[in-house]
Amino acid sequence: MVILNEDTFEERYSLKLTRLNVFVLVTTSAILLVAATTFIIAFTPLREYIPGYSSPQLKEQAAELAYQTDSLQNVLKLNNQFLGSIKGVLSGDLQTSDLNRDSIAKFSQDNLEVEVIPPSRADSLLREEVALEDKYNILPGATDNINFSLFPPVKGTITEGYDAEEKHYAIDVVIPKNSPVKSVADGRVIFAEWTTETGYVIIVKHDYGLISVYKHNASLTKEQGDFVKAGEVVATAGNTGEYTTGPHLHFELWNEGNPVNPTDYIDFE
Repeated sequence: MVILNEDTFEERYSLKLTRLNVFVLVTTSAILLVAATTFIIAFTPLREYIPGYSSPQLKEQAAELAYQTDSLQNVLKLNNQFLGSIKGVLSGDLQTSDLNRDSIAKFSQDNLEVEVIPPSRADSLLREEVALEDKYNILPGATDNINFSLFPPVKGTITEGYDAEEKHYAIDVVIPKNSPVKSVADGRVIFAEWTTETGYVIIVKHDYGLISVYKHNASLTKEQGDFVKAGEVVATAGNTGEYTTGPHLHFELWNEGNPVNPTDYIDFE
């Protein structure tokens, strides 16, 4: 192979080619090309421009978005469950047999064998002593209740008490119209609207999984999202809604999604 100058036809470069030289040159060029391509794909950001390859940042973002999506799905399920509980509180259609402290999963105990062991006298005395000490304790442990107590929302005569069998998960307290209705504890208002059946309703979410409900009010002094303190006025008593026969407060107390008898924890007299 001879390289010549076009104008003078002077020989500039010459190379004697053989089959071996050509084979070695082609093979060396192929190896260098493969090595360069591999290096570019493995160690440089240029691989992002090759179809089928993505950057590590995109993979990290995709993984993070997948985790966030899973978390959002769990939060959405819990929120839907919480809204369902609120709806049941408002309508009063919850069945106590359907209530479960672990509201996500229900456990069957039909096949469990339970052996009844009669309590001893010492055990009975201890249970009676603890029951007297925690008479007004709605929380699981007495230590949690050191700085937490429930404030009476109103003072008056109870005309209808708590009756789970009749689906009356509340007490009705007769009080004069426009009497102040107070929050039983610190918390945040999660519902404050008018309903056809129960008139002006306000629901407050407290610590330790407690929810207090106040129905048939004449007016509301707080709005949804407001933070209230224990003993702060949240409404005025009235006679609103279809399910009322006179000025009174329909008060409900819920603990971890389960209705409880308010008179077990609050003195209304």
